[in-house]
Amino acid sequence: MSAALSFATPPHGLAPHTDFELREVDGADGLFALQAVADAGIRLFVLDASVYLPDYSPVISDEDCVKLDVHTADDALVLVVANPAAGGTTMNLLAPIVVNATSGASAQIILDGQDFPLRAQLSSVRAA
Repeated sequence: MSAALSFATPPHGLAPHTDFELREVDGADGLFALQAVADAGIRLFVLDASVYLPDYSPVISDEDCVKLDVHTADDALVLVVANPAAGGTTMNLLAPIVVNATSGASAQIILDGQDFPLRAQLSSVRAA
């Protein structure tokens, strides 16, 4: 699978880039590379929350849903940024990337007032 994603504002730390390609990583269900269209050297790994975090249910504001034209949970793909490191992979659960599954409109949303960690260990989440 490959999809074009367009962010109204750049994802955190990736300015000025707003256009990205989302590509499946072969052999790893629910793992994707998110690569800037204008600079192939800018890439993040993201995980499909429905695969890795089936109980993860962030509340997305009405304002963000309107911006993305998302009306039901089925309209959205929720991705979390994965940070691989020598000590293990962590996931940013505080700022998911929400994608309109039809149009590719995307936003990285900071979940103010919700009790999600910035760095959750992948192994501990998968084991739960």
